[in-house]
Amino acid sequence: MESKDWFLLTTLAAIWGSAFMFIKISAVDFGPILLVTLRLLIAGLVFMPLLLRKKYRLLFKSHLPGIIIIAIFSNALPFTLFAFASLGATSNMLGILNGTTAFLTTVIAYFWLNESISSKQIIGLCFGFLGVIILVNPANGSSTIIASMCALIGSLCYAFNGNYLQKFHSKSNKKVLIGWSMLFGGLFMTPIAVFNLPDSMPNTDSFLALLWLAVVSTGIGYLGYIRLIDRIGAVKTSTLTYLLPVFSIIWGAIFLQEQITLIIFGGFIFVMMGMYFANTLPKTKKRELA
Repeated sequence: MESKDWFLLTTLAAIWGSAFMFIKISAVDFGPILLVTLRLLIAGLVFMPLLLRKKYRLLFKSHLPGIIIIAIFSNALPFTLFAFASLGATSNMLGILNGTTAFLTTVIAYFWLNESISSKQIIGLCFGFLGVIILVNPANGSSTIIASMCALIGSLCYAFNGNYLQKFHSKSNKKVLIGWSMLFGGLFMTPIAVFNLPDSMPNTDSFLALLWLAVVSTGIGYLGYIRLIDRIGAVKTSTLTYLLPVFSIIWGAIFLQEQITLIIFGGFIFVMMGMYFANTLPKTKKRELA
């Protein structure tokens, strides 16, 4: 990869890793439902100047079924689950549990896409499972059981979405799918948000956190993600998975003074090893996806 690709990769990982911190800051004041609704609607507006170009408008109808599925399983549902999880877990815990998406994707691909699993990937699944047990156990004061389960189900949604895209939309236009799915996700959430408004006006920090989440982490972040895939391919872009938990821990420690306990560190190591081995592909497969 060129130096500018490494810069974009690291910047994107830092931005997405910070999302968990900003979710935790804003979810209390806005409430999870309204936060996710506004986040998706604003992020969808970021994509609008691009989506309204003629070449992308013409693709809307053919992509609509996929847009709806992605709006639910990649946006509305997991965003809401992680927002609820933030009420009972530290931001670094959210980032680490989000990392389970890698090996959950491998499991779903085995059963749904009939993809083979190598011995290294089986080792990765075992490491990842051990990491989850360490993190979710009641002795971990950094997260409640309910918060951890919300984060894990959210990660499962992301894993399902990854396999869905591979099975049905490998050649579809990613800008159209991702951009419209954000706006549709926000529209789906709006009727629910109307009945879940906060009792008082959120403070300035919460509004700033929302704007960062919507404009930078979600809108601009996904534009960067699409550009990175176009430049270096899906396999190299997947290394983002390893950097996200690292940055979530760093930002949580610096800005929220979150402690990195022995349990969090141990679980992090096992999840990272699980991610590494679960993402191990045969050389021929790597050449196909690059």
